[in-house]
Amino acid sequence: MNQTITKPADGKLGIMVVGCGAVSTTFMTGVLMARKGLAKPIGSMTQYDKIRVGRGHEKQYLPVGEIVPLAQLDDIVFGTWDVYPQNAYQAAVYAEVLKAKDIEPVRDELQQIVPMKAAFDTNYAKRLNGDNVKTVEGKLPTRWEMVEMLRDDIRRFKAEKGCQRIVVLWAASTEIYVPVCKDVHYQLADLEQAMKADDREHVAPSMCYAYAALKEGAPFVMGAPNTTVDIPAMWQLAEQTHMPIAGKDFKTGQTLVKSGFAPILAVRNLGLDGWFSTNILGNRDGLVLDDPQNFRTKEVSKLSTLETILKADNQPDLYSDYYHKVRINYYPPRNDSKESWDNIDIFGWMGYPMQIKINFLCRDSILAAPVCLDLCLLTDLAARAGRYGTQQFLSFFLKSPMHDYTTGEEPVNNLFQQYTMLKNAIREMGGYQPDEEID
Repeated sequence: MNQTITKPADGKLGIMVVGCGAVSTTFMTGVLMARKGLAKPIGSMTQYDKIRVGRGHEKQYLPVGEIVPLAQLDDIVFGTWDVYPQNAYQAAVYAEVLKAKDIEPVRDELQQIVPMKAAFDTNYAKRLNGDNVKTVEGKLPTRWEMVEMLRDDIRRFKAEKGCQRIVVLWAASTEIYVPVCKDVHYQLADLEQAMKADDREHVAPSMCYAYAALKEGAPFVMGAPNTTVDIPAMWQLAEQTHMPIAGKDFKTGQTLVKSGFAPILAVRNLGLDGWFSTNILGNRDGLVLDDPQNFRTKEVSKLSTLETILKADNQPDLYSDYYHKVRINYYPPRNDSKESWDNIDIFGWMGYPMQIKINFLCRDSILAAPVCLDLCLLTDLAARAGRYGTQQFLSFFLKSPMHDYTTGEEPVNNLFQQYTMLKNAIREMGGYQPDEEID
């Protein structure tokens, strides 16, 4: 008999989403439709997966929700911030991801989700020009003012909606690349000082959201490749506030394939000469990534996947000199229907060359929505289980998993190892033995 060690999911869970675009509205609409019994949350691990608990005669495969006390879809309340003022219904229609028949049944609920003014700095996403942004006397707030205004938003939303708990999820655009700076990003006191000094070069708006969330007792999930919670100062804040953090960048299309396919080469001991990945994408995310500074942030995220799976140190004959290239091209006609191509040049017996081609015609927001749900439910679960700091078990859902690079720690990018970490964490939070090993 298992002994549950996690607090129950009593009351309402507020999910406050930064960004009210294609991904966010697809996520919200799907949850609202699913709880009316009008759609199925396909792709969601928390809603569909079954995990083995126990061994031998005690072995059984149980749905995740029977192992751990997840928040129920009926208990979720949505809030959002966005630079554009359109409500979630208007934004969902504008995104053109979902058909009218999948939006109209929850129109009234979506219309009530009206974006709060965003903490926004146009220098971090020059292609966006919305005017639903926070100002102080007509000017851009300082970074510290952003933090205080966001904290007030969270407190007010929680009180008005009667929520017992809040999770803040970043599902907005990719910011320009912010290199980690030891003088600002390594110590919490230095980050706070930079915010108060309005250091706009080193403190991205997303850091203000994360700081505000953690200070208000809300887990924070970074769904873009931004340098936000992936810095030691935020790790210290998460420890101080006893809140979980997770990131970064939703793993949905091409990188999901890469993290699942690269292990095939490793276990079959096949060599790699090169891996070329390119994408076309036409939604707002594609527009923002058309700016080279914003693409640089995404490129760093996507390039990190292979090097920890196909390691030169382990197999110099196979992986000492491969070429890895990633490209994203903005192509408006495709809108949210992303297409990725991978050309993989490999070699086998006696060095003879071969090629693998992968063409993935996917829907960006359809793949991201269940990841949003799982990350929110599992970070809320982690908080109730007393887990805080970086939640490495959530790497399964993320493109560039957080890790302590200050000590030389490597991220786990192998999809199957990530899945083992995820299952072990769920077992443990349900009072079972985390009994699978990662080789």
